[in-house]
Amino acid sequence: MSINLESNVAIEPKITHTPEVDESLKPKTEEGRTVSVLSYAFMWIGDGVNLGNMTLGASLVVAGVATLNIFQTFAAAIIAIGIISTFFALNDRLGYRTGIPYVMQLRMSFGLKGSVISSLLRGIPAIIWYGFQSWIGATALNEIAKIVTDGAFNSVGICFVLIQLVQIGLSLYGFHAIKWVEMLASIVIMLALIYVFGVLLASHREIITEKWVQAEGSWGMPFFAFIMVFLGNYAAIFLSAADYSRELKSGISDTKRGLLYFFPILIAYGLTLTIGAMLASATGITNPVKAFAAVVDNSYITLFVSAFIVIGAVAVNMVANIIPPTYVITLLTKLKYKPAVTITGVLALCSFPWVLVQDSSAKGLGTFVLIYSAFLGPIVSILLVEYYILRNQKVNIEELYNEDGVFAGYNPAAIIAMLLGAAAALLKVELAWIIGVFVSGIAYYLLTKYAFKDSRFKKFTIFER
Repeated sequence: MSINLESNVAIEPKITHTPEVDESLKPKTEEGRTVSVLSYAFMWIGDGVNLGNMTLGASLVVAGVATLNIFQTFAAAIIAIGIISTFFALNDRLGYRTGIPYVMQLRMSFGLKGSVISSLLRGIPAIIWYGFQSWIGATALNEIAKIVTDGAFNSVGICFVLIQLVQIGLSLYGFHAIKWVEMLASIVIMLALIYVFGVLLASHREIITEKWVQAEGSWGMPFFAFIMVFLGNYAAIFLSAADYSRELKSGISDTKRGLLYFFPILIAYGLTLTIGAMLASATGITNPVKAFAAVVDNSYITLFVSAFIVIGAVAVNMVANIIPPTYVITLLTKLKYKPAVTITGVLALCSFPWVLVQDSSAKGLGTFVLIYSAFLGPIVSILLVEYYILRNQKVNIEELYNEDGVFAGYNPAAIIAMLLGAAAALLKVELAWIIGVFVSGIAYYLLTKYAFKDSRFKKFTIFER
């Protein structure tokens, strides 16, 4: 039984045990990797330039006073993006070098049965956010339709179904569609944001300088809390980093892949955060949509903002909320990729997003986010400890596909470590992600070393007896 030693080129292990596994879950071959460096960079730019991230920038200005000034904002952003890029490059390595998706990577630590729980913790929230983003996009699309038809058309429900059908249709083509959608979206949105930036700079420079640039701000808890919010925004995405890196053409070093995350995310967040904070400073309005209308006073503002929201919603879904749950459904149901991605879209339709966008639902939605995100840091920590420390980057890929092999069943050490990390994370919400990472990582190492002495999951690790 051989161990696959990864390098910077794709390895194509022969999977002989589970022929019923869909092709989409098997290791990507050299020929199957179609995403270029440029397309990959645009993918992360397109994912980052959206209304939600602009709102994050606007949230820095509370009651007309900035909690962080421009220097603290970008210091926190650079630190957070540096951490994000590092975790991305570390956690994408197994998927990049072997071509396996995230749901198969989970088996390495949690086992075949245990990975069902951890994969659902990524898949279910993604489906809900898929529906949520689509409803926001549908609301904006309805505004466009009302303008074009002079008020004759007014149905968010129809727009929701329409935008969902479009996204399902695009997602049937997998990453072939994603790379083109993201490239188009990122270019269009970036040009629009640069225009808004110019308008703000020309007309509201003095008040922006006073309210944000020269604000006292804080280097204390608000500064570190902002870093944690950043990490929380990307926690689910870099958890399933293998789903993206396996599509990237081979031959790219670990350092270069890290930069492929760092610079696109920096560009996207840099512009959206800046404009969000500038809009809030200039208008005193933290809702970017309403702030846009107050700043850019012309008859086309609604159309402009609505188009921005629609494109941004589709761009985010294509990267973050469609592929990961599709792989989960494919794994659990044994369906082919296309039926699974269609079911993902239908489930998003049935997620009742119109309820989630209500003011009365805000607290419940926040609780939901808090609960599931508390598990994301622990899971990625367990995967990294497993791969880099316990297995020294040596994984028997064939065994991950063997339902009767070393990884059959579930690994109690991983389950317990995940629960310990999540419990600790919920004790200090402001620092939840980083607390969960450290607690689960340490707990998993110690549990693997000292507990469950006859566990089959110790095989091929540094603790194998």
